[in-house]
Amino acid sequence: MDTEELTLFRDMARRALEAEISPHIGQWEAQHMVPRALWRTLGQAGLLCPDMPEEYGAAGTAPDVTFAILEEMSRMGFGGIASGYSIHSNIVAPYIKHFGTEEQKSQWLPKMVSGEVLGALAMTEPSAGSDVQSIRTKAVKDGDEWILNGSKIFITNGMLADIVIVAAITDPGKGAKGTSLFIVDASLEGFARGKKIEKLGQHTSDTAELFFQDIRLPASALLGELNKGFVIMMAELPRERLGIAAQAVAAAEGALDITVDYVLERKAFGQTIASFQNTRFTLADVKTEIAINRAFYEKCADEYTEKKLTSEDAAMLKYASTEMQCKTIDQCLQLFGGYGYTTEYPISRFYADARVQRIYGGTSEIMRELVARSILGR
Repeated sequence: MDTEELTLFRDMARRALEAEISPHIGQWEAQHMVPRALWRTLGQAGLLCPDMPEEYGAAGTAPDVTFAILEEMSRMGFGGIASGYSIHSNIVAPYIKHFGTEEQKSQWLPKMVSGEVLGALAMTEPSAGSDVQSIRTKAVKDGDEWILNGSKIFITNGMLADIVIVAAITDPGKGAKGTSLFIVDASLEGFARGKKIEKLGQHTSDTAELFFQDIRLPASALLGELNKGFVIMMAELPRERLGIAAQAVAAAEGALDITVDYVLERKAFGQTIASFQNTRFTLADVKTEIAINRAFYEKCADEYTEKKLTSEDAAMLKYASTEMQCKTIDQCLQLFGGYGYTTEYPISRFYADARVQRIYGGTSEIMRELVARSILGR
């Protein structure tokens, strides 16, 4: 998609988000939940899964449109909703598109595009976070069916999801080489949700623990090849990390925008806060850090569109951009003084929403290890 078309799509998305989310964000933040109807509304506005193929009801755009919507949500301070959106449109839908059968695509993608079905991805377990090779959830073959047992934790969209892609052991003792993925219909008997997990930030992103007790899955629930789940997850991680970087860079830009507005209006000692050298230098530092990371992000986004983005570059981008996000938003909040620590000012939401970005999708420590391996070969 050329620059002009992408700009038009951004403008359309921004208008829709201002109309459908802005008037309610305070209430949803207080409730720590968005209504299920929001996802249908976003679907009706054409904002869900835009880069899925047209035959499934989507716009058939390039992936950069999905990233652009993620950016606009993040820039407007809707960090929690952006995370839920990313799971649905930027992760679950591409998993099904790239590795699903035609039956699976036809069954699920049109409903994901419309918002009738909300997706979630379930990898993390109480004893297996970044180390996805240590998962214990198991699927055992029983005739033409699979019987799924186990649990997952910290699952974004977990309370509202209609389908969940679940990583499970299908060949015990082989670790990553014995892992498979299944599309689990949340209406099946044996599927249960724990209570909603309360978090430091991203309150509009519902997060849950999920339980699977003797769930019978048809053979058609297997996503991709048997025992190739880990390979699939590794193949899709660059896109997931690129989406997280889109959130990081845009959220930092949004935080900077509202900080500039504040320091130009707020006065102290007879002059605006913007007049103080400390403020000016801080804003210069923040602007520079954001610009550097945006340049790297756009380079990686172009490489992804051309199918050239490496796992190492995606790891570097995820690490650099999320560290930058937390650092620069903290600097912005400081310029608000005591007001920045109150929920009355959106900068506090930017700050709280940012912190988890250094954790999910692979922690900063894991990203550094991956980059180190790419340098040293081990």
